Amino acid sequence: MNIYDVSEHAGVSIATVSRVLNGNPNVSEKTREKVLKVMDELGYTPNVFARGLGLDTMQTIGIMCSDSSDPYLAEAIYYLERSLRSHDYDAILCCTGYDLDAKQKYFELLRSKRVDAIILAGSKFVEMRAKDNAYIIDAAAELPIMLVNGYLEGENIYSTVCDDRAAMYQAASQLIESGHKRILYLYSSYSYSGLNKMDGYKDALHSHGLSVSDNMICQCTKDMEASRDLLLSLHRQGLIFDAVLTSDDSLAVGAVKYANAEGISIPDELSIIGYNNSLLARCTDPEITSIDSKVEALCTTTVNTLMGVFSGVNVPSRTTIASDLIKRKTTNF
Repeated sequence: MNIYDVSEHAGVSIATVSRVLNGNPNVSEKTREKVLKVMDELGYTPNVFARGLGLDTMQTIGIMCSDSSDPYLAEAIYYLERSLRSHDYDAILCCTGYDLDAKQKYFELLRSKRVDAIILAGSKFVEMRAKDNAYIIDAAAELPIMLVNGYLEGENIYSTVCDDRAAMYQAASQLIESGHKRILYLYSSYSYSGLNKMDGYKDALHSHGLSVSDNMICQCTKDMEASRDLLLSLHRQGLIFDAVLTSDDSLAVGAVKYANAEGISIPDELSIIGYNNSLLARCTDPEITSIDSKVEALCTTTVNTLMGVFSGVNVPSRTTIASDLIKRKTTNF
């Protein structure tokens, strides 16, 4: 028996049930009595989710990330914990790696700690096969699940995402409009975010009358040396490209290393754009033009949305935040 059963039998929204549980005054006495009667008839006792709404709360949120050494995720963890502390919540962090079994194991570990909600940082927690996401959807019956830059449809699941598709479209379009016709796209994964980025790149080519060529789209490990070596190999195979657009700053750093190794002038002969506007983008010479995916805004919005859920406020299941293109010395448009 859970809050969804109470909602269904009483014919009211989950938010209304949560307001009754929380003693929120913005509920009519008639509705309050109806919900309390249904709870009594069903023998419902507020569970972990109810505690998260303010009743005997543990004041602790679980955070999962795949790799805390990743600059983007490291920043996300920092901003999430900072925002949670501002609301007097503690955090338990689990770094899961990328294996599905490990993700499920750590997810259940956090649930066993009776956390009030779980935040999934990054898009790597949403799997391609629907059945592999069932454990997340099932858990949402008991506690709120928050996704930072990942999207999964389901009751009591809330996503805050960057508009990666529009961001990559804008970046590719500016390259094309400044005269680039051979734009090589480097990406690291087929995650929710990764697929949107690739679609943005393809959209820009199509809208500017350019064809999408498979040999101009290359997957690469998220590693600057791997990116450099891949570009060196492609260059020596005779592939011609006048710009490199990447899904992550680490790949863009590799592109700078490649250009330096081959004596290619940046940006006169080769333009480079990274993604995430991380510290890596400012550590090269020249500094890298990069898309700012607004990790701080994503994390702060995620926590604010969660606080709204706890308070019984109607909040959107999905919030989209626009990015910015930060122009530096690897582009001349």
